Amino acid sequence: MRVFRTTVGIPAEFKGAVVAIGNFDGVHLGHLSILDRVAAEAKGTGAPVGVVTFEPHPRQFFQPEAPPFRLMTRESRIRRLESVGVQVVFELSFDGNLSSVTAREFARRILSGELGVSHVVVGEDFRFGKNRGGNAADLARFGDEDGFSVSVSPLVADGAFEFSSTAIRKALSNGQVEQATQMLGHHHRIEGRVEGGNRRGRDLGFPTANLSLVGNFVPAHGVYAVRVDVIGNTNVKTYDGVASIGVRPTFGQNPANLEVHLFEFDGNLYGNLISVALVSFLRPELRFDNVDALVQAMRTDCNRSRDILRSKNVGPIQHSSDSKPFNSDPVSGESGSAP
Repeated sequence: MRVFRTTVGIPAEFKGAVVAIGNFDGVHLGHLSILDRVAAEAKGTGAPVGVVTFEPHPRQFFQPEAPPFRLMTRESRIRRLESVGVQVVFELSFDGNLSSVTAREFARRILSGELGVSHVVVGEDFRFGKNRGGNAADLARFGDEDGFSVSVSPLVADGAFEFSSTAIRKALSNGQVEQATQMLGHHHRIEGRVEGGNRRGRDLGFPTANLSLVGNFVPAHGVYAVRVDVIGNTNVKTYDGVASIGVRPTFGQNPANLEVHLFEFDGNLYGNLISVALVSFLRPELRFDNVDALVQAMRTDCNRSRDILRSKNVGPIQHSSDSKPFNSDPVSGESGSAP
């Protein structure tokens, strides 16, 4: 995959791409429906399959003090898009300049002029341009004038709810992991580099790998059955495990983090990049009166996690990094090649 972080000087081989436009937070089934349409439109034409997205997320730009809400980091999004067949990502810098671009100018100057797209696919609720002034019908009209065609993909729903990043966040906030998985089409993942901790878990007989949640959307505090990909440096493998998300109330007031205990693992993960897939919510976070009660609960959590992962027959989860280790910043410069 190629990733461009500027619209200036796009190589000729990436002009004429068929693209989807959106934030693609989570790369859920609604997004995949749009990307399927992109692939279908590109099939047989030789046009690259592409995505036009934004960094930071516009909501972060307009509400910088709001709590973290993103389901994916920019690196996770790139890896996931690559894993589903996207060949080129145009990652536009969302700043004061871009936020002031009208819908008409965005279509003519950026999509047609600078990116040179041949076809655009958007969802039926698509809005774009200054003050979200343009919609899918406007884009189709602009495309007729500026030399690209437009397809509109219907929203994807199951029963009473539509598949959206907002609905997925709500499900995860309520501990409804299976519902979130249903909408995502894959397990929600929290990724990061293992940090040093106070080794309390090791002292209790349950050594854990610790991840900071700073900047991440935080699901419901509690204990989860998880599958963990150890991606970088050493011990590259997939493990079953149990994870706790929360503030560890038995030991006083602490910042929220993620602690994961890997089954059948004996080694040092400090500095490794890991990807923790939330498979099932076991119980809410609790405060225990003493350490013995906590240890007994941890034994029960481990047994329940093993049983759930076995009964669900949770196999390796597709992850674009299974075949390629990734760096903390997969793309350097204004254009480049993602891992």
